[in-house]
Amino acid sequence: MKYLLQNLKVSINDKIYLKDPESSSLGKRIIENSIIMIDEMGFESFTFKKLGEKIGSNESSIYRYFENKHKLLLYLTSWYWGWLEYQLVFSTNSISSSKKKLKMAIEIITRTIEEDSSFSHINEVLLSKIVVNENSKSYLTKEVDKENKEGYFSIYKRLVSRIKDMIIDVDHKYKYPSSLASTIIEGALYQHFLKEHFSSLTDCDEKNTPTEYFTELVFNSFNKTAND
Repeated sequence: MKYLLQNLKVSINDKIYLKDPESSSLGKRIIENSIIMIDEMGFESFTFKKLGEKIGSNESSIYRYFENKHKLLLYLTSWYWGWLEYQLVFSTNSISSSKKKLKMAIEIITRTIEEDSSFSHINEVLLSKIVVNENSKSYLTKEVDKENKEGYFSIYKRLVSRIKDMIIDVDHKYKYPSSLASTIIEGALYQHFLKEHFSSLTDCDEKNTPTEYFTELVFNSFNKTAND
């Protein structure tokens, strides 16, 4: 899969950015260093002024790529979900068993992220930490309905839909496939957050992983005949 991903470009809704950051070395430096800085200081403390100082560029040059830091966060989270989607598609494409395919999908969505050398300017480990800590800030806004209509969350929704279809393939009588699919994705973020910050509130740790938890949760939700 690594070689298949080397030429991959995650397609982001072009309404999120003013200029595609993948189109220039400055744009890639903006993405690379914004990930590092948001991970270090948090989204609230992060500013384009601080980013400009770090990359040795005028603050105004960053505004040529993104209207504001909210749009930048939307770009980063969209890229992350798109990257996960490609992994899910490549890893499950040759699996014929619907049960094994869903198990693989759960593993990809819930596992601890390792760095992917296919993207030299994006540290996926740091980006996954940002998504765990900051993802909700990309949609818990007054503009969420408008942004949703404009397709800002299309990659995320497509990922949920893919998992929903896998759930239906395992048990077509299950009544809540969309709810379960979105629970896997959002719940995985939450369990990783709890594991890192509130360990007494979760049973997930280095031994009992979120992957094991959600695999058991999902397959225990199905009719017994679906698990035979």
